[in-house]
Amino acid sequence: MDIFFELHRDVSREAPGDNASTHKAFTLLSNLPHRPLMLDVGCGPGEQTFVLAKSIGGHIIAVDTHQPFLERLKRNAQKAAVLDKVSTLQTSMFALPFGEQTFDAIWSEGAIYIIGFPEGLRIWRRLLKPRGYVAVSELAWLRSRPPTEAASFWKVAYPGMRTREENLEIIRESGYRNVGHFVLTAESWWKNYYTPLETRIVSLREKYEGNVEVNRQLDEAQREIDLYRQYADWYGYVFYVMQMA
Repeated sequence: MDIFFELHRDVSREAPGDNASTHKAFTLLSNLPHRPLMLDVGCGPGEQTFVLAKSIGGHIIAVDTHQPFLERLKRNAQKAAVLDKVSTLQTSMFALPFGEQTFDAIWSEGAIYIIGFPEGLRIWRRLLKPRGYVAVSELAWLRSRPPTEAASFWKVAYPGMRTREENLEIIRESGYRNVGHFVLTAESWWKNYYTPLETRIVSLREKYEGNVEVNRQLDEAQREIDLYRQYADWYGYVFYVMQMA
């Protein structure tokens, strides 16, 4: 049994992040057209989508494979009075059904790892209009020679994890100009992500008491949280904003 979606069911974000970091990244998109068309890839329940929708005069297509996330996004978009600016599409980021030079900007918070940082930048580039933007948050090492415990965990959990500097080089090699980048704060990890997950882990342990497989998955989720609690100085999510060169 895969407990992932039950664990993440009511979490406002599916990766570390907050409205402040979304807004900060958006302010780096300095010359968007008046009514831009944006693509939000791996949008999850869409907390960042609402921030973007309130900031632009155009339209956002929010894409995810999990339909319950998209349904929740639409309900919340209606409550936030931005439903007219947002449409949803259930599809994989491996098969985005859009033509070349469609979007003014592509956004993806905590999701590009699914396709891989270099591959995502390469594939998404063809979907951008000339001088279009890409803004992504990506897990990265912030210091060299990380502790063995943290390095061993992430080698298995995310083999494609690189240093911040390596990702900046990939951006350049992929044909983009680095507009700016910043590291998400520790609060971005805890307030909207890890703290709600820890609460849910406790309740799911009670619900699935005696279920070995479910508790094994919950142990892995708790281990990830505990590692960040101990080694937050060594790695983090970095927001990269880039523009087609």
